[in-house]
Amino acid sequence: MTAQFSNIFGQIPTGLDEEQFIALAETRDFKLARIVSTGQATPDGEWYDQERAEWVVVLKGSAGLRFEDETHDRVLAEGDFVEIAPHRRHRVTWTDADGPTIWLALYFDVNGEG
Repeated sequence: MTAQFSNIFGQIPTGLDEEQFIALAETRDFKLARIVSTGQATPDGEWYDQERAEWVVVLKGSAGLRFEDETHDRVLAEGDFVEIAPHRRHRVTWTDADGPTIWLALYFDVNGEG
């Protein structure tokens, strides 16, 4: 799905069954996306293991992020960001159930690889 709006906070859906992922800009070297979560989490036992690095910031709402090599969630609130190295296994343990969590995610190649 490509962006059909010009405000990062525009057209925010509610009560989604799955997260909404909208690519805002994309080249062969990077992808910039808006993600909207409404209480979703990564299913138990599943981990993201991505080819590209990811830099992500929470613009609105909050979430729990767990890395496989850590014992506790990182709680992300509005303005908090994290860079995730390629193949660093991680999962979203929870997102705010009282309102949307809006993420801005940049996926990019490291050292020209991807």
